[in-house]
Amino acid sequence: MNDRVTDDPARGHSSATLLEASRLGIALTPDLRPLWAGARLCGPAFTVQGAGGDNLALHHAVLQAPPRSVLVADLGGARFGHWGEVLTVAALHRGIAGLLIDGGVRDAAEIEALGFPVFSRNNAILGTRKDFRGVFGHPVTVGGITVDTGDLVVGDADGVVALPSGGAERILDAADARVAHETELMARLREGRSTLELYDFEAGGR
Repeated sequence: MNDRVTDDPARGHSSATLLEASRLGIALTPDLRPLWAGARLCGPAFTVQGAGGDNLALHHAVLQAPPRSVLVADLGGARFGHWGEVLTVAALHRGIAGLLIDGGVRDAAEIEALGFPVFSRNNAILGTRKDFRGVFGHPVTVGGITVDTGDLVVGDADGVVALPSGGAERILDAADARVAHETELMARLREGRSTLELYDFEAGGR
């Protein structure tokens, strides 16, 4: 039985809002993109250290990761099809919330049809070997950012951020406040106020 996540640990905030609210360097490289339009990644990370061109670690990760977690896999940016439809079906059955992989994947159309959010470096049809069992639950480097198990991963059309587990609540509270402030700004813009006035910019711009 598929146990998909129904709540939103990011309180519905976008990756951009969380980045701005955090005032930290938590944004992953923009090379990591959603596999299909509209995919949204959200959940605590379960980290996987694999080897480029080898996907045995991902098979083991699907069995080890807790439900509602996001697999965050370091495959060194290798351009192989490390993940596809078979692993997606297995992950959905176990309630995994999505995949963030610094490497390639395949079966894009099938994964989109299944509604499973995947963020990857590229699509690739090259097959993989199955030799390295992987290392799990330790910090990995994905998209230029160190991610540890338990960090909150959020990805959408604008990019991916990884909120450190120890500071996630502070960032989420700051994001709540930012959204409330921006809602007020939008109301004033619709009344005819200018951005220069509302943001107190100099008239000449900067």
